[in-house]
Amino acid sequence: MQNTAEFFCAYCGEPNLTFVDLSAGRLQSYVEDCQVCCRPNILYISIDAETADIEIATEYEE
Repeated sequence: MQNTAEFFCAYCGEPNLTFVDLSAGRLQSYVEDCQVCCRPNILYISIDAETADIEIATEYEE
């Protein structure tokens, strides 16, 4: 099962959409390039088990 969620680029601050695989676990992390500036962001994804709300934090990839 997949869902989309929005995150803001750690470099340029622009909003991006990403697909989140809800079946991959409650806590996930992976690298995704910004759709605007093409720089890599580390996404830390937290999914609420009861409501399936998705929260995304971003960080620069060094």
